[in-house]
Amino acid sequence: MGIARSLLGACLGWLLLLTALPARAADTVVLTDATPAVPLSSHVLYYHDAAAKDSLRDSAHKLANNRFARLPDESAAFGFQTGAYWFHVRLLNRSEREQRWLLVQQYALSDNIDVYANYADGRTQHWRGGDALPFADGRSISYRHPNFLIDLPREQPVDVFVRVQSQSSMQVPLKLYTQAAFTEMSRDAQLGMGVYYGILLALFFYNMVLWLTLRDASYFWYLLHICAFGLVLFTLNGLGFEYLWPNSTWLADKSVPLSICLSQVGMQQFTRTFLGLRERWRLGDRISLGIIAFYVLLGLAATQLPYHVTTPIASATVFLSISWVAALGLVITRRGYKPAVIFLLAWAMFLLGTGMFAAVAFGLVPKVFLTEYGKEIGSAMEMLLLSIGLGYRYSALRSENERIIRDSRDQLEQKVAQRTSELSNALNQLADAHGRLRESSQRDSLTGLHNRSFFHEGMEGLLSQARSGRHLSLLMIDLDHFKQINDRHGHLVGDACLRWAAGVIGQTLRQHNALLARFGGEEFVVALPGTDLEGATHVAEELRARLRAEPFRCEGATIQVTASFGVHSVDTRSKAGAETALQRADEALYRAKADGRDCVRTSAVMAA
Repeated sequence: MGIARSLLGACLGWLLLLTALPARAADTVVLTDATPAVPLSSHVLYYHDAAAKDSLRDSAHKLANNRFARLPDESAAFGFQTGAYWFHVRLLNRSEREQRWLLVQQYALSDNIDVYANYADGRTQHWRGGDALPFADGRSISYRHPNFLIDLPREQPVDVFVRVQSQSSMQVPLKLYTQAAFTEMSRDAQLGMGVYYGILLALFFYNMVLWLTLRDASYFWYLLHICAFGLVLFTLNGLGFEYLWPNSTWLADKSVPLSICLSQVGMQQFTRTFLGLRERWRLGDRISLGIIAFYVLLGLAATQLPYHVTTPIASATVFLSISWVAALGLVITRRGYKPAVIFLLAWAMFLLGTGMFAAVAFGLVPKVFLTEYGKEIGSAMEMLLLSIGLGYRYSALRSENERIIRDSRDQLEQKVAQRTSELSNALNQLADAHGRLRESSQRDSLTGLHNRSFFHEGMEGLLSQARSGRHLSLLMIDLDHFKQINDRHGHLVGDACLRWAAGVIGQTLRQHNALLARFGGEEFVVALPGTDLEGATHVAEELRARLRAEPFRCEGATIQVTASFGVHSVDTRSKAGAETALQRADEALYRAKADGRDCVRTSAVMAA
């Protein structure tokens, strides 16, 4: 009996409240078959429960006492707020076909959502949702946005109270759908998301192939930027909670600040490599590194600190981060780097879209289609333009590399030609030095005549000519009593006498194309190509007479110099070598010495 009285009292209390609510009849949303989808922002009243302690009954009393207010500019975006927000709307269903309508909270990141439906008969239905619960709990339909299927009896007003408490941005855009209208809307929304993520996926694989092919670090950081920002949008749109971590409320809570930090790291690092800050602006590069370090630390802190601490910081600093990137693009553009023009245009698109999203998060602008999806539109345009910019940058770098290679090749060719010329000159000098060295090694240091080893080499060639039918004769010359000259006048005078005798012999033989060499000591040897024994004997007599007729004068002394000659004509039929021929001439010379010196003797006489 007591329970019955309590229930009756509750029903009467709700009836009294409901009878008090018609004062807000202007806020009643009439649902008909002609209104399959109704945005509720222009009809909703709200109240901020700063202490988050009010119950449904407390909120109903505040509504009856005119404590609820209309949404400012019909915007349900309040920014980051503490406490809870209560929203109220009265629904009157006059549709003949639909009795169950779907209430959708078109913001995916609210933590706790409580929906109460108060019926005219005193009944109250309660639904819970939000990402503080596993994805499958508290959603009437498996969809990225929280949604609640409400029974709306025909021609019976229903008061709907919505309580939202969240550490995220307070955004509560409510919309009512018939199930058919929701299916159509979700299909179109999913198609739009699919197109957007399809663009990102295509850009990802296209640039991944380029990165694997070119190994350009800019493409790697661009891939990180695409993935990180795609993850941000995947999280903000509720798709991450729906598909990636539906049972992890911790990740649902932490994914927003973590994905924002990761996206900013990728964005700043990509900017550094694309614009070449290390080479073009060292100070700007250091500031960007500082921003990267800040987001790395903030991301680590986000795993431990509450959502309401890290997310506002991450969201607020996005303004500064993207503004800094835009400033970098402007500075590098002014410094004449052409790819920075495309970069700046791309970032202007991204800056506009992301700026609108962040402004909605802080309640600075109303949530409409352009501000809600501006981040997708802007980021898609930005990434397309950046992809074009990467291609242009690569083309510019390739042209620059080709120019550098061409200039280097030209310089290398010049250096090679210079080095070749220097090497050629060095080789010529070396050849000259070698020639001089060879000539020096083949000449007698005292007289300047060829030495004995050179004469032997030359004789081999002359013997070959003699065997082909050409005459060849040898003269062996010995200065008479030369030891007495050394003993009487000294070795210096003796050396001078040898040089004088060599000069007289050389001058006399010049017309005979003779091969003259100092054979050793005071002996000389002469090869006379094309000269027979008679001719050679005549030459020997000429030499003997010339030496005798011109005495040697040195240091006031006049020295009579005579010489003995041995003559030999080579037998062309003999296979004997040069040594044999020299021996024959030497034997003739000894006979000349034996016959009193200062005379000419031939090997023919010996043979006779």
